[in-house]
Amino acid sequence: MMLNVGQQLLLPAKPTFIWGSLVGALALGMMGNFVLWGRAPWAPDLLALTLVFWGVHQPRRVGMTGAFLFGLLMDVHQGSVLGQHALAYSVLSFFAIAVHRRILWFPVSGQALQVLPILAAAHLVTLAVRMMLGGEFPGWSMFLAPLIEALLWPVATLLLLLPQRRAPDPDANRPL
Repeated sequence: MMLNVGQQLLLPAKPTFIWGSLVGALALGMMGNFVLWGRAPWAPDLLALTLVFWGVHQPRRVGMTGAFLFGLLMDVHQGSVLGQHALAYSVLSFFAIAVHRRILWFPVSGQALQVLPILAAAHLVTLAVRMMLGGEFPGWSMFLAPLIEALLWPVATLLLLLPQRRAPDPDANRPL
C-alpha cells in the first residue's frame, strides 16, 4: 500500500490496548443502556463498531471467537436470547475480516461507507433472531443505529489509532 503525502507509518497495536478497547466499548455500551439512551432501538452499538474496527485493522488479533464471546456477554447483559448478539457479532466479524484489505484502501470517510453494510447486516441478524422467536418489531428507528455507527467511524478511527501514531522515542532527527 502506498503512503499518501503526509501519512504517518503506524506502530504495531499492542494486544492489551486492543482488548482493553473492546472491554471499554462493552462497558460504555452497558453504561449507555442505563444512563444515556436506555434501550432505544436507534442507539449505536459501540462494541459492534469497535469489533469491526479491529476486525479491519487487526484481523489476526480479533477474530470471530472473540466476537462470539463478547456477543454472549452482551446477551447476558441485555437479557436477550442467548446467542442473539453472539451470532450477529460473529457475522459482523466475518464480514469485517473478509473485506479488511479492500476497506483500508479508502480514506476514512470512504471506510465509513464501506462498513455501513456490515453494521447493517449485524443489526438485521439481531432483528431476524428476535422476530423468529416471537419478539416485537422495535420500530423503523432501529435502522438509524447502523447509520449513527457509520458516522462514528471517523471518531473511532481517530481514537483507536492514536496510540499507534506516537513515536516510541521522539527525536528531532527521526523521520517517523
